[in-house]
Amino acid sequence: MTTRVLYLLGSAAPPVLNVANVIRQAQGQGWEVCLGLTPTAARWLEGQLPELAELTGYPVRSQYKIPGEPDVWPSADVAAVAPATFNTINQWALGLTNHFVVGFVVEAIGKGIPLVTMPCVNKAFAQHPQFQRSVDVLRGAGVSVLYGEDGFVPNEPGKGQPENFPWGLALSEAARLAVRGSVDGG
Repeated sequence: MTTRVLYLLGSAAPPVLNVANVIRQAQGQGWEVCLGLTPTAARWLEGQLPELAELTGYPVRSQYKIPGEPDVWPSADVAAVAPATFNTINQWALGLTNHFVVGFVVEAIGKGIPLVTMPCVNKAFAQHPQFQRSVDVLRGAGVSVLYGEDGFVPNEPGKGQPENFPWGLALSEAARLAVRGSVDGG
């Protein structure tokens, strides 16, 4: 059996602090995992980065590589952006590629790499008119956005429960997309 490669890309929302357990869960499901983080998420996990790199077998990336440097990750079969903050979702939808995670997923749309994202925003952020437009743009571009009844449901500001973030939904959708991608020839 060929190993499937999952790019797990996280932004700075409290569920990212549990990413080591999510990596282990994904590995238990047969994934080879490469971890990418937004710069703020990388700062939050700074003390764990060496352990996370050891766990995945690959460097944790939060910065673009220098042109001409070899890629240190294998090619992705699917990428999961979770948790995806208000900022990450809006930057992605608008094509603002000022950091590695967003730059990768913006380009991945054009490359046909299957993408799933699970936003992690509170109700106040979700009320901003740009947020729903961004979710709609990403869905229109073929991104599986797990938000609302079938995904992440926003909480009241300050009332989040990061331990209840539905990571399993993101991993299940990544598996579904990887199978669909292999059937579609992608």
